Amino acid sequence: MNVLVVYYSMYGHIRQMAEAVAAGVREVPGCEAVLKRVPETLSSEVLGKMGALDAQKSMEQIPVATVDDLENADAIVFGTPTRFGNMCGQMRQYLDATGGLWMKGALVGKVGSVFASSATQHGGQESTILSFHTTLLHHGMVIVGLPYSFAGQMGVTELTGGSPYGASTITGGQGERMPSENELAGARFQGAHVARIALKLKG
Repeated sequence: MNVLVVYYSMYGHIRQMAEAVAAGVREVPGCEAVLKRVPETLSSEVLGKMGALDAQKSMEQIPVATVDDLENADAIVFGTPTRFGNMCGQMRQYLDATGGLWMKGALVGKVGSVFASSATQHGGQESTILSFHTTLLHHGMVIVGLPYSFAGQMGVTELTGGSPYGASTITGGQGERMPSENELAGARFQGAHVARIALKLKG
């Protein structure tokens, strides 16, 4: 069972969440996680002005995803930061190139799942995941979220991301907050949950 974890991360928050999702996938016997990033659309000059160049360089060893990677995967977990309540432009551009897959129904019946980040607690992490689901439904994918059996999303004693739609992390207005242990635990849970459901569907 091959689970593709494909993400975009500007400052490293979503990368950490993606690695946790992949770790969760690998907890399920017979499942392999493949970690890839979507192509960058911004120039080095622009990334430098945004203070993201070092983070981008640190991810250079992660392979860049192609559209064919989606077709070859048994299940796919997507990770994106929030941009005004929607997925980031880099992820949108990647998905907008999947028309050929849609034409031949290449993703129909595959498990699809989403995790996200936002700068603030109510900065769009839930709407980003829900609006992302629209694309997956057009491809005929079977959407899997983060069930309440992950008890970490029930707590009210700490600031944390996570909803039944998917794992998420809150970065802070300047990106100063990295994912908490609870948020990473949610991502690991989601990865394992996706893998188990994909195994059931394939079997």
